[in-house]
Amino acid sequence: MAARGSRRVGEDEQERTVRARAAVVAAATDRFVAHGYAATSIGQISADSGVPSATVYRLFATKLGILSAAMDVAIAGDADPVPVAQRPVVEAALADETPRGKVAGFVSIMVAINQRISALYWVVFRAADVDEGARDLLHSLDSQRSRGQRQLARALDESGALAPGMSLPEAEDLIHALMSPETFRLLVTQRGWSPDRYADWLTDVLTHQLLG
Repeated sequence: MAARGSRRVGEDEQERTVRARAAVVAAATDRFVAHGYAATSIGQISADSGVPSATVYRLFATKLGILSAAMDVAIAGDADPVPVAQRPVVEAALADETPRGKVAGFVSIMVAINQRISALYWVVFRAADVDEGARDLLHSLDSQRSRGQRQLARALDESGALAPGMSLPEAEDLIHALMSPETFRLLVTQRGWSPDRYADWLTDVLTHQLLG
């Protein structure tokens, strides 16, 4: 009985930790987007989330740690630690039998990600001008995105689908630029395109550029 009770206590503690992390990330995301990174304090995040400051520090150590965790959740759409690149939806897109199907599937994934991260990404982007930690985070996010999007270029290359004369590095560059948060923000946020219109346009452009 003692062992079972101890296990239950451990499970309760783990559940409380998960709920506290989620509350802090949600409150911080709202604060960062509404007021910016520099103007947001851990005290404010603590008050908004209902999680004591000591617990916030224990879970994340720094405000930058909270921002990084918030970006991870926004990218993935949940707090599951499995990287997006290893998730079934990505594997399914890359396994499509047709080159255009691979492109369209990958575009759908990236549009959904850009919808989730757009506002928070620009918090990081603006903070990077004045904060070295945020600058490092922005660089890390860009590298992470590059590695993930490289999967599409390699899948097309390995299947012999790339247009004649199209090198793998050039394909990676095109995908990286056109699927970027910057392009999404320009067309969807600033120019008023719907995400569906953007997805259709992006699929057509990438198909034409990459496949010929």
